[in-house]
Amino acid sequence: MTRTFNWRIVFKTMGVLTTLEALFMLIPTFAAWWYEEADLGAWLVSCGITWITSWWLTGAGRNAERRVGEREGYVIVATVWVVYSLFGMLPFWLSGALPDITDAWYETMAGFTTTGSTVFTDITAQSRSILLWRALMQWLGGMGIIVLSVAILPMFGLGGMQLYSAEVTGVSYEKLSPRIADTAKHMWLTYIGLTIAEGVVLWLFGMGRFDALCHAMATISTGGFATHNDSVIAYSPAIQWTIAGFMLLSGINFTQLIYLFRGKPQRLVHDEESRWYLGACLFAGVVLSIGLLYHTHMLDSVRIGFFTAISTITSTGFVAADYMIWPPVLWMIVFFLMFPGGASGSTSGGMKWVRLAIFAKSALAELQRRIHPNAVIPVRFNGLTLREQTTSNVVAFMFFYAAIIVLASLCFCVCGIGFDESIGVAVSMIGNVGVSIGQWGSSGCYAAFPSVAKWIATFVMLIGRLEIFTVLLLFSRALWKK
Repeated sequence: MTRTFNWRIVFKTMGVLTTLEALFMLIPTFAAWWYEEADLGAWLVSCGITWITSWWLTGAGRNAERRVGEREGYVIVATVWVVYSLFGMLPFWLSGALPDITDAWYETMAGFTTTGSTVFTDITAQSRSILLWRALMQWLGGMGIIVLSVAILPMFGLGGMQLYSAEVTGVSYEKLSPRIADTAKHMWLTYIGLTIAEGVVLWLFGMGRFDALCHAMATISTGGFATHNDSVIAYSPAIQWTIAGFMLLSGINFTQLIYLFRGKPQRLVHDEESRWYLGACLFAGVVLSIGLLYHTHMLDSVRIGFFTAISTITSTGFVAADYMIWPPVLWMIVFFLMFPGGASGSTSGGMKWVRLAIFAKSALAELQRRIHPNAVIPVRFNGLTLREQTTSNVVAFMFFYAAIIVLASLCFCVCGIGFDESIGVAVSMIGNVGVSIGQWGSSGCYAAFPSVAKWIATFVMLIGRLEIFTVLLLFSRALWKK
């Protein structure tokens, strides 16, 4: 039985989601009023435009079917990030903080996708409302706009299963309860709890309340937007260790974190992906610490080494030291740490360790089959034999991931970017890392990036945030047919 594309449900869902964005915009609007900032008018206009559009979209979706199909789910998940960025850029543009539309779009997309690179040359010159909005964008994008919407969509008579399965990162997802909305609520409550906990600890260690709030949201979302030009370099060792610890937690699958907080640590200990992820952070931290101690004789090499390793692997992009002044072998290690990302179901970007583990096991199994052609050698993960479809999915993902890096690198080279820097930026953008190597290294400032390259970079950010397939499906004719 064929079924036409249900545009009404797309409009209605987008109307609900845009209403959420308008509500979150009220927070920096209040901050602009509280601190008597000159950009209050820009915030009021931005809120008004967003609210009116959400009202129009909801009206266009009136009397829509309640069922959200797979096709509608993919379209909603892929387009909501674009819609959010279109309205999210209004405060930057209207306030004059970023008068160039390209820069305003870039900053907004870097926020919502938790890439964390910036075009602001002087962050400290920005108003508190702008800084708060940057932190909020990352925070909304970290756990996922869709995961938040799934928790509240039932209130509007809409289902969210297809949205959840299309947005959650990794090769599979695990429900904490029979109702997917309850699972989303548990994840967001944990997300909020971690944010509050880190903000309190940072404040107790001497960080100002406003900065503590912004850095907590940037850490738990693994976004990396700081409130100072030098990221977190100037802060005390205690603050840097705190941020490193919460970055490490944010790179773990949130389902495993919830079980951990419920007093079931054995779930985390026995989870194979978590062991790969935590083991990689430990190994990379030790290697960088030893390398720093050997080459630079820095007394704080352990702190900086572990901070850099965790920040890069989790795709947060906070910087505790300028790694581009280190010996080339060390910043090349940092470059390769941009690939893996955190665990699936976390706020981190990158390939995800479950895919890397399955890919490695599949390669080893194929090698064994060459030696023993008649042997049945299954690929297992977490003690379960994987279906061939799962391994094929991983191989396809790896292919597209590598292909997009190559194509993006070529595009950046055409725009006048150096060869090595083009590759670094491409890897950084698709992994939502933010920092890179070369001119756009540890500073993460892309103000001098060519305009055309900025638009390409934002598209790569979006692909990386949505796990590639969701975006690529939009260009498939089969998705739009009956």
